[in-house]
Amino acid sequence: MSIVDGQETSSDKLHGEGAIPEQRKTQQQSIRAGDSESAMHGPTAGGKLIVLTAPLTETIDHAGYFIQMAMASMPMWLEFVLNSKYPKWRQLEYNPDGSARYMPAGVRLVQKSLERQFSPDDIVACYADDVGKFVGPDTRVVAVSTHNPLGVTFAAGVYTSIFGSSKEPINSCYAKALFARIKSNRHRQNFKVIVGGSGGWQITQTNSFEELGVDCVVEGRSESEQCLDLFRKAVQGEQLPRGINVSHPTSREGILAPDKRTTFGVVEMTTGCGRRCNFCVPDLNPQLDVPKENIMAAVQANVREGNKQISLATEDMFIWGQVRTSTPFFFPNREALLDLYSSIVSTPGVEQHVLSHCTIAPFVTDPLLIKKLSELLLPKSPIHLPRVSHHAQAKVLSPLVGLETGSVRMAKKIMPGKGVPFAIEDWPSVVIEGLRIANENNWFPVMTLMVGNPDETDEDCMATLDLIYEIERRGLFAILVPSIFTPLHDTRMENARGVTETRRLTALQWQVIMKCWKVNLRPAQYSWWGPTAWRVGSIVLWLLKLRRANGPNFSWPLILFSGAISEKRLAAMGKIYHGKPLRIKSRKELIASMKPHYWQYLRSDNGDLPDGYVSPPPGSEDKSSVAVVA
Repeated sequence: MSIVDGQETSSDKLHGEGAIPEQRKTQQQSIRAGDSESAMHGPTAGGKLIVLTAPLTETIDHAGYFIQMAMASMPMWLEFVLNSKYPKWRQLEYNPDGSARYMPAGVRLVQKSLERQFSPDDIVACYADDVGKFVGPDTRVVAVSTHNPLGVTFAAGVYTSIFGSSKEPINSCYAKALFARIKSNRHRQNFKVIVGGSGGWQITQTNSFEELGVDCVVEGRSESEQCLDLFRKAVQGEQLPRGINVSHPTSREGILAPDKRTTFGVVEMTTGCGRRCNFCVPDLNPQLDVPKENIMAAVQANVREGNKQISLATEDMFIWGQVRTSTPFFFPNREALLDLYSSIVSTPGVEQHVLSHCTIAPFVTDPLLIKKLSELLLPKSPIHLPRVSHHAQAKVLSPLVGLETGSVRMAKKIMPGKGVPFAIEDWPSVVIEGLRIANENNWFPVMTLMVGNPDETDEDCMATLDLIYEIERRGLFAILVPSIFTPLHDTRMENARGVTETRRLTALQWQVIMKCWKVNLRPAQYSWWGPTAWRVGSIVLWLLKLRRANGPNFSWPLILFSGAISEKRLAAMGKIYHGKPLRIKSRKELIASMKPHYWQYLRSDNGDLPDGYVSPPPGSEDKSSVAVVA
């Protein structure tokens, strides 16, 4: 049993049995490869030796690209909103043997890795509801991949608590329900529970092993020999460590590519980043790019098993093809990237392609690359923003980009390499110029910001607001997603402490959050009824609940968000900070500010070349233009 919003609720209510019979019935009818008896009821013998699974909310991939982001940030009591928007989100597809038709890429990677040591017949990847069908007296390991088991991600803390006292997001509730189901299994004494994925640190830091019934948390890559050794020990019934850090591959050849269908068609493209932000976990990994042939093999595997969408997983798509070359990684390898993405979107069966993460500086260094990528990728994008896109079908490209702060002082402290090859002192100009180039090519990124950073002052918040207002003043657009600083395990800021709960946010920190969401809703408010609905809805919600949940500093920023009083009037009343215009460097000025030894990597066809630049001689083998300082 689990407690959700103060009420006792069985895990079956979360996963579909009994409480939602129609959805459960639809799930069973969605078996792709036939309505076989095994698919309906699963194995009845001794069970699989190793069972791999993940929470339902981290597995589904058909209800819309942004649904998983919503589940990681909305509290459980707002699940009805998703049920209304995506009434069939719990529907799943099955293989003939009842195993999962698709699973998160991390689970597929574990499966591929384990098949080097164990027979594929001894391993199964199944949905959360179906764990009981595959666990039997012969089962020795149940491995769970999860990214938010306790609801402590960047977004979860701020958005769940904004909407009330509950801080537990939807996907955390589903994860706990899965752990409860495994813990109560009648064969539990026979197998070990191993947890991996990006959320394992939450269990370690809170010492939730007993509560969740977890034997071991693994942090690191499943390709490692240490990971295989851990599973061997578990199969043999040996004692496991509570936590273990396993090694990361040190070469691109050491990264495995799944050969089965993944959720959202995720295929790994790179590991690491190289910009060395102090708050970032993935950047601690070696900077590697996966060979094209491995990427394409995983793409083909997804298509072969019915996936129509592909998304390359990366911390920065622009480093691919430039890692460990003679050219710095922050100057994109245009030819390699165009070749890779062209091969992917031209693969028969790939109908949709969604971008993952990238950084903003490459938009400034190579605008022509952005233009050419747009020509390739826009036709396969499933994302539409009719009010801002100038594409014939209103399609856009919307990667995730870290903005984090508009304060140069704060940027120097937490992410001094974020803007290379440009100086971090020019960070606001890099953001504005990069976003201008992005928007001109129908890229409207999701840009993350952090509020409540350690040592953050009112002046830092005002600098961030200055940048947000400058974006708005120039008619640019991005989906701005602010969150409260979270000290993540093993990062350089893991022991730092900022704001820990929404009631402690200052009025200016609240204004950053609410101004971001007002900007985000701009494309949705072109109807005659849109602004009125937001004004009335926001104020009613504030009166009923939010003023008590979030404290007095929340009130005026919410009025700003609602639009009930104009921002100029609020600023004149002294209730908000309205933002001052910024002096933004042009692209030509930014290029000129670059260190001269970087000029050799500029592409002459982008223009805006600095004084003293000399074009390379005809027939130069270097794909980049060569610059000579006069």
